[in-house]
Amino acid sequence: MAHIDLPEFEEMDPEIQERARPILQKTGELGEIFKLLALRKDIYFATDAMVQNYLLKETELPYRIKEAIALLVSKENGCTMCVDVHIGIAKMLGLPEALVAQILEGVDAMDVSEAEKALLRFCIRASRKENYKMTKEDIDALKACGYSDTQILEAVAITGYFNYINTLSNVFGLGREG
Repeated sequence: MAHIDLPEFEEMDPEIQERARPILQKTGELGEIFKLLALRKDIYFATDAMVQNYLLKETELPYRIKEAIALLVSKENGCTMCVDVHIGIAKMLGLPEALVAQILEGVDAMDVSEAEKALLRFCIRASRKENYKMTKEDIDALKACGYSDTQILEAVAITGYFNYINTLSNVFGLGREG
């Protein structure tokens, strides 16, 4: 239960209602994060642009890696709501349940390449408060694994997005009981 009052569909800006209507028709409800973002049209649309461009579009990184970043960073940040949501999204995108379980156990438990593990470990480090300690050598190590500058940028942008959305969820108590 959120720490603040969240708007219902009827109370939302008409432009946000337009985006919400298909979700309501498909699922019968709007999630708390949607409602929270709907408090401010500018914040809603800025966040939606990140979701559309980082997570939903086909990009340089496969959905498997993007969802692994989502789950690992959300778990690192203690955002149970985001972890639960992205377990469902990962399965919807076709990630095998065994891989989702491995991701939740941590990078070392994952049956993926060492290069992918290196990128995911990098993202976890990038999500932490001391990310300012990361160096050129950290980036060069990812390049040595075969990642391009733009793939690394994308991975860090997704990491930053999840730090942002986890912070909103955690601060406002989304997905928590009573």
